[in-house]
This record gives sequence, C-alpha cells and structure tokens, in this order.
Amino acid sequence: MRVMSTEETSAPTAFALLGGEQKVRELVDRFYDLMELEPEFAPLRAMHPTPLDGSRDKLFWFLCGWLGGPDMYVERFGHPRLRARHLPFAIASAERDQWLRCMAWAMQDCGIEQALQERLMQSFFNTADWMRNQAG
Repeated sequence: MRVMSTEETSAPTAFALLGGEQKVRELVDRFYDLMELEPEFAPLRAMHPTPLDGSRDKLFWFLCGWLGGPDMYVERFGHPRLRARHLPFAIASAERDQWLRCMAWAMQDCGIEQALQERLMQSFFNTADWMRNQAG
C-alpha cells in the first residue's frame, strides 16, 4: 500500500489550477503580445528591452515558481529579489496599473476561470504595488 505524500494530499497549487507550464507560457506570451500591440501599454512596453524574448522567458520562469510549480527562475538566477531588480525603473501607480491591466486582459484572453483570475489578480496587485518606487 502506497502512502500519499503531503504534497499529494494538499490543495492544488495555482500553477496546477492554471494548467501547468503550457498555460503559464500561453499567459506570458499573451501578456507581452498585448504589451506590444495595444497603445495603452506603450509606456509599459518602453520599459522593456527589444526584443522581448528574454523578458518573456524570465516572467515565465518566475511565474512557474511563484504559482507553485517548478522553480526555474531560482535555478537559473537565484532569489528573484523583485524589488531590487525593478529599482532601476520608475514605477508609480500608473505603471503598476498598466501592468495589472495588461495581465488581467491576458488572463481573460487565455480563458482562465474567473475565480482563479480574481485570486491571481489580488496576488498580482500586492506584488505590483510593492514594486512602486515613485510617488503617484
């Protein structure tokens, strides 16, 4: 008889609920596609390098671990140190809100279940708000 591990008996992670690596990649790609396509995200886009390939990979790796999946970002770069890594960029409420709007749009376009979208948006808001380093 096999005994289930704690991991197997606990509630599913957001990573699992989302659909794993494939769905996280789809979300990240849609997020950056919207950033490039939609004029309202032009200021946010301007904060990122061209091309966006590295940004896409880093967000994908980070989100996988942040959502409870494999820690690909940590394996490559160590602790994310999110605030420190974002300090070179002027981030105020407007930039935070653009990022959140772009992610909310991407989640809708990817067909993520509404309750999961709401759960993730609360977590995204808390993290994005912590990134602010400018008044306003």
